[in-house]
Amino acid sequence: MSSITLRFLAEPSTVNFGGKVHGGTVMKWIDEAGYACATSWAKRYCVTVYVGGIRFHRPIMIGDLVEVEARLAYTGATSMNIAVEVRSGDMKGGPMDKTTECLIVFVSVDSHGRPLPVDHWTPETPGEVALAARARAQLDASRAAS
Repeated sequence: MSSITLRFLAEPSTVNFGGKVHGGTVMKWIDEAGYACATSWAKRYCVTVYVGGIRFHRPIMIGDLVEVEARLAYTGATSMNIAVEVRSGDMKGGPMDKTTECLIVFVSVDSHGRPLPVDHWTPETPGEVALAARARAQLDASRAAS
């Protein structure tokens, strides 16, 4: 599976001091959706090795319907680059607005933590090709900065 969308309600237990969903909670949701996408593609356990370009566009309100969409953007020999977008809105008819986005890299590993090969993924649509190019550019920029 090259994409997955998790949907749920933002609960009061996730509130921060400002009365909105805590950013750390959003990051946890992003990692969970990315893990589900990567693991279903690799068909084995995967670990997070990179999270980059996280951008919080707007807060998520308690009671909002939340969608966390994770899509395969690019594959390496043992890694999967997953683009994650979080959207939220009032489930009584309001629009679902983008709240957060980022790129996560997962590596497929064996029981000893050694990397294992993953199937190659080829983008097919213009949107998928553009997403793969953005993922590669972001990773290249990150490596150059190190």
